[in-house]
Amino acid sequence: MSNDGNKKQFWKRNAAKVPGSIQHVYGAQHPPFDPLLHANLIKAGNRPPPATPGKPKKATTFQEFESITSDAWDVGDDDDELLAMAAQNLNIDVVMETANKVIENHSKQQEKQRQDDTTELEQREEDTQEEVAEDEEEDEEDEEDLVGEGDATSPEVSFASQSSPYTDGRLVKSQSEAPIGSPKDAAGEHAALHRQRSLPHRPPVIPLVARMADQNTSGTPAMTEREASRLDKFKQLLAGPNTDLEELRKLSWSGIPRQVRPITWKLLSGYLPANAERRDSVLQRKRQEYFGFIQQYYDSRNDEHHQDTYRQIHIDIPRMSPESLVLQPKVTEIFERILFIWAIRHPASGYVQGINDLVTPFFVVYVFEYIEEEVENFDVSSLEEEALRNIEADSFWCMSKLLDGIQDNYTFAQPGIQRKVKALEELVSRIDESVHRHMQQYEVEYLQFAFRWMNNLLMRELPLRCTIRLWDTYQAEPEGFSHFHLYVCAAFLVRWRKEILEERDFQGLMILLQNLPTMHWGNEEVSVLLAEAYRLKFAFADAPNHYKR
Repeated sequence: MSNDGNKKQFWKRNAAKVPGSIQHVYGAQHPPFDPLLHANLIKAGNRPPPATPGKPKKATTFQEFESITSDAWDVGDDDDELLAMAAQNLNIDVVMETANKVIENHSKQQEKQRQDDTTELEQREEDTQEEVAEDEEEDEEDEEDLVGEGDATSPEVSFASQSSPYTDGRLVKSQSEAPIGSPKDAAGEHAALHRQRSLPHRPPVIPLVARMADQNTSGTPAMTEREASRLDKFKQLLAGPNTDLEELRKLSWSGIPRQVRPITWKLLSGYLPANAERRDSVLQRKRQEYFGFIQQYYDSRNDEHHQDTYRQIHIDIPRMSPESLVLQPKVTEIFERILFIWAIRHPASGYVQGINDLVTPFFVVYVFEYIEEEVENFDVSSLEEEALRNIEADSFWCMSKLLDGIQDNYTFAQPGIQRKVKALEELVSRIDESVHRHMQQYEVEYLQFAFRWMNNLLMRELPLRCTIRLWDTYQAEPEGFSHFHLYVCAAFLVRWRKEILEERDFQGLMILLQNLPTMHWGNEEVSVLLAEAYRLKFAFADAPNHYKR
């Protein structure tokens, strides 16, 4: 017995964690209720923060949480007594009685609220009918006073006199302002309409690719004078027998109109020649060459040497976005062929996760050669077979041209990404030392969040419409995808400096950096980002030692 007592005292006395100790695992957002742990957290929360930040703590948030969490072997007799007392105090009859009272009170409150609403609606209906009657009497009096003056009445006045009584005698400027439904609905919606008029118009759903030449978050279908002028410049430049690619790059830097984006991307990527007479023959030859690769290589996808590659592609495609597009069986089949053929023809890198995302912008842009509506609501299989074959071949070759410039991002150990992330860290330390030191203080490594920025070219950080606008400029910039992208990432990080500096732990910083709020970004935000990136490039690109300490 003495030995057993000593063992028990040893475990209670030893505060250090024992390797291999068994701990319960619970969801981070819903941990089990522990009275002692709860008391410790409350005490810690009431403790005033230090006046000045001291030496940065080495322990991460997870380690701090672990240090105040009781180990399975450390639970003492005090804990058992507390839990036993809690169990005794919770009598089942008391619990059921309390629950029934809560439900009964809630039902009474709902019934009372329903009666109040009914009474209020009836009162509003009576008031509305009285107003209608008064308006009719006034209209009759006005008609008597205006006999013989019908020609002098302006169209606006005539329209106002015929307006619905529920518009309060005001002109309805758009369908969104016109109340629809019964007088009850009109009375209830009057306040809501008044609030809507005071706010700027925003569409309920922002399309994946905006309708107009320069994507904007307003979704306004009318083309502005500036957009029409830019579209005319593009058409004039592309209509010549030999397109001036340098002039086309200058024009494309600030965005390409949707109507001419497909041919412009093909020209800027080097897929099509500048000479207009040669384009049809080049397109025909390259498309035939791609489908020759399909016949030659695609049947080998189930061979022992290639089945792992094909399996990984097959797994990654459903994880892509937009899901409404890539989960269509026809689109999935096209993406699988493009990625498999590229991997077979580039054995130095093969297929690497992240390459799959780079197909989507090309595919979406080239689909718009054949449709007018939005891609998220379009069934791609409804296109003609020839159009689908052209889209697939063009997407393959343009993606190949892009990857030729950044292939070291995807070779063994991905050295291209490693270098760019290191360069990003050095650049940020020079342009915003506060952000850099803040991340150092909480031990956030740039590789932990910026690897995805380089690997996917910010496609997971931005909506697709913004990625397409971003790639307009990348196509126009010399080494846009490999070199200019670094400065875009630096400007993108510093853009969130306020939110970054507000986070005070490792976990909060990582959650922010991996889920940046860009859902409602559009043309304006991307243009500002690109302008800041160009400023950084102008300052640092030709003086790489300038951002090294």
